[in-house]
Amino acid sequence: MNYHRYLPIDVVNGPGTRCTLFLSGCEHHCRNCYNASTWSPHSGHPYTAELQEQILQDLSDTRIPRRGLSLSGGDPLHPANCAGVLQLVQVVKQYCPGKDLWLWTGYTLETLNEAQQLILPYVDCLIDGPFVQEQADPRLPFRGSANQRILHATDFASYGSTA
Repeated sequence: MNYHRYLPIDVVNGPGTRCTLFLSGCEHHCRNCYNASTWSPHSGHPYTAELQEQILQDLSDTRIPRRGLSLSGGDPLHPANCAGVLQLVQVVKQYCPGKDLWLWTGYTLETLNEAQQLILPYVDCLIDGPFVQEQADPRLPFRGSANQRILHATDFASYGSTA
């Protein structure tokens, strides 16, 4: 799994102050994507145990209380990312109780495969669907186009396995 950027302090990608990880790899190639540089799963930097430890430390730092972790990209649910993302979200939920996890994906909930669904029990909010230029609206909170949905865990509790 590769990533493009890690923001230890972010107030844009989800509610409150958060940590945000932009992962590499996206199959959707949406027209006018503002993160097109993340499309190749081989681009960016290798995700390391050191970065994971930094994320856990940042989430636990009481000097700047963070509400949670946001995973964006690229696409965190790209097939090349699923195993690494599953491991990361499991560790975050274990070592950072009370922190919420938001995840952006170009896939829709209904089209997620088994490996992608395994991640859902650890996600508190899923923003799904590809960016569609014809439905772009900069006024929408936390998403770029009107087709994208903000789904909370109760909206997709029947998908995936139990955490």
